[in-house]
Formats: sequence, structure tokens, C-alpha cells
Amino acid sequence: MNKLETEAKGMSTQNYSLFYGGFKALNRISIQIPSNRITAFIGPSGCGKSSFLRSFNRMNDLIPGVTTEGKVCIDGRNVADEDVVQLRKKVGMVFQRPNPFPKSVFENVAYGPKLHGVKNRSDLAVVVEKSLKRAALWNEVKDDLHKSGMSLSGGQQQRLCIARAIAVEPEVILMDEPASALDPVATLKIEELMNELKANYTIAIVTHNMQQAARVSDYTAFMLTDENRAGNLIEFGTTKQIFTTPSDTRTEDYITGRFG
Repeated sequence: MNKLETEAKGMSTQNYSLFYGGFKALNRISIQIPSNRITAFIGPSGCGKSSFLRSFNRMNDLIPGVTTEGKVCIDGRNVADEDVVQLRKKVGMVFQRPNPFPKSVFENVAYGPKLHGVKNRSDLAVVVEKSLKRAALWNEVKDDLHKSGMSLSGGQQQRLCIARAIAVEPEVILMDEPASALDPVATLKIEELMNELKANYTIAIVTHNMQQAARVSDYTAFMLTDENRAGNLIEFGTTKQIFTTPSDTRTEDYITGRFG
């Protein structure tokens, strides 16, 4: 694979800025996020981490008054030029609080494939079982597939949402603080699952938990606001480098708890 092909793979932004009306929330961020790895975005509340994450599947398009500059690319293709339905098939998202649909476990997972044209019940059953197994939930729900997804525990609901996200065979999974509403046992299961999933998916996670970022991610990006409250990328590198020998004193101050 030549250099250009390598650079085209994965997720990237080039001089990317995002505005909410007249407010600049993200300031000229350039980053290359590698494929089949877990990249954690850390930084104080309000520095634009979630806004940045949502840029990769154009979730910010749903907010009135949002405009952007620069490029957001997946595998070298600008997401602004993609059909948004196909883009969100390629880029799944798991939110801070589990948000299963008020449907059965089966119908939660089958929802995406149905939306994209899979109608045969036996084909859907195969997809549902495969997705639940990948989300490490199958053994817990296989006898209760027609039970409401809302009746599961919080940790199970979050894994159900992950199963729903991967049922449409995305390339990327975005996770916005996926374990912040969960207890330590459920959090550990989500972290173990992420490490298993990165063999097949590129994962980007926003987390306020420094220990979690250190445990699960291969790469870490540190973000911080400037004097105008715009989010900036301060430093990006392997998680080991960021947590042991950061090149910017602001990164070290944040990781060691001196501010934030």
C-alpha cells in the first residue's frame, strides 16, 4: 500500500471548522484517525469533542444554523458529498445514554437491515443473531428476543444499541461517552467489547474517564478551547505517548488533574 492509499484509509479532517450560527465551536482541526483502532477524544466539557465526533456521520446537520469549513473524510471521500442515508449506514453511532427503540430485542437489531432492504425473516434472524453475538449479548437474550429492548438492564441496553449499530455492517462506530451512565461491571463489558470489535471496525470514542481512555484506546486526541471558546486539537498520538510523554504541557496538566 503506497503512502496515498494509506492516507486515504480511515477517518480524517483537514482544517475543519464548525459553527453554530455565529459561534465557532471547532477551529481548523486536522487529524488522521487510523482504521481498525480505537481513538479516544479527551478534554474538558465544552471543548467540542461530541460536535467533532458527530461530524463524521453528519449528525450536526440536524441542528439549525450549523455551517462548516474544511473537509471531513472517510476513506478519502468527503462526507459532505455522500448520501446521508448511506453515510449513516457506513458510520454507526452509540450515544451516552442507551436509547433502544420501544420494540422487541429482535426488532431493535433488525430495524437497520429492514430499512436497507432486507425483508426475508430468516435472513433477518441470521443478521440479528450475528449482531447480538458480536455485541456479546446473544447468550443473555436468545430466549427473550421478543421481549422489549426497554426492559433490559442499562448495560444490556447499551450492548443492544451496539448490536443495532453493527447490524448494517458499518465501517466506523462512533461512541459518545458510551459507559458514562453505566455501573463499573457494565462499563467493563463495554470496554471488553470495544477491544473485540476493533478487529472489524474503526472506533472513535469520546470519554471524560482518563482511566478508560488509557485502558481501551490505541490513540488519544486531546482537545481544549481557546480564548474564543472554540475547540482546538492540542495533541494527537498513541495513547502510551499521550499519557506518558505528552509533548504539550497543557495535555500533561489535564491528564494529571491539574485542570479540567
